[in-house]
Amino acid sequence: MSTPQPQTQIAAKASERGMTLIEILVVLAIIGLVMGGVGVYAFGQFKQARIDNAWNEIRQLEMNVETYMMQANKCPKSMQDLKARGVIKKVTKDPWGQDWVIKCPGEHGDADISSGGPDKQLGNDDDVNSWETKKTAEEAGDDDKKE
Repeated sequence: MSTPQPQTQIAAKASERGMTLIEILVVLAIIGLVMGGVGVYAFGQFKQARIDNAWNEIRQLEMNVETYMMQANKCPKSMQDLKARGVIKKVTKDPWGQDWVIKCPGEHGDADISSGGPDKQLGNDDDVNSWETKKTAEEAGDDDKKE
């Protein structure tokens, strides 16, 4: 005849068995959902940061073009002209990897500076232009299809 085991021994054996596969899968699913939500939010912020960066660079380029015009008494045609004159240290591209377009004299000011925006094509609604007001990612039409 076997003797009944005390409750403490039964509880100790149950705690030693570890977690079941179902419990581990539930935890992984919860972690995946949280990370997915964070990823979507962070990617949206990244798109807006690129547009904000383009606006900031355009404002800086406007000042560089004005400096060039005061020094050389003529309009620059490209970023290379600004570098050759020593106004900028290196030629940069827009946040989408395309060349900045400098039109001098401009139609909207002394110089018009443009970026093709997220779709990298000039003449669309998503362009970032020196003569327009600042846009958000939604207004610029920045979506996953254009990346």
